[in-house]
Amino acid sequence: MVVNYNQAEFRLSAVKPQSFVRDGRPQVTFAGRSNVGKSSVINRLLNRKNFARVGATPGKTSQINYFLIDKKIYFTDLPGYGYAKVSQAEKERWGKLMEAYFAEEGLITLGVLIVDARHKPTADDVTMREWFRGAECPLIVVANKLDKLKKSEVEPNLAVIRQTLDLGEADLLIPFSAEKCTGKTELLSAISQLC
Repeated sequence: MVVNYNQAEFRLSAVKPQSFVRDGRPQVTFAGRSNVGKSSVINRLLNRKNFARVGATPGKTSQINYFLIDKKIYFTDLPGYGYAKVSQAEKERWGKLMEAYFAEEGLITLGVLIVDARHKPTADDVTMREWFRGAECPLIVVANKLDKLKKSEVEPNLAVIRQTLDLGEADLLIPFSAEKCTGKTELLSAISQLC
């Protein structure tokens, strides 16, 4: 599918399952830990500065945000996970929203799981990978913050990510830097092929 990623508009924020978008367009679902740079990755892909809001406080995106790209596909931005300073009630609300989202068949066309290239994926990252597997959609893992690594650290770190998330040979792992624009072309190309 040919998509003009410069044509993007915010559509809505869903705080309950009744608000999920179900209009038949493909949905590229972005997930990642709070402070992993999810908004920065989305902004980089769309050539925008503050389109997907970059929060000063991690964990503040508590709804599912839908961005319509070129009137053809959605970038669906899930709330960040794993941030400790969120109340128990908020975590439970988040959990219920995520369960409903992942349980509904046909919502997710493609999953994009963003992890930190500098660190071994967390237990929450592994859980999110499992949720995407359960949804039976293709998954791309994006190793963000590549610019923070020395060249000699890149391959070993990618190997740890691949092993921890139990990625197969066919699973895409894209080294990425929202800061330096590394990996943008590869990620957009993969999205276009898989949607």
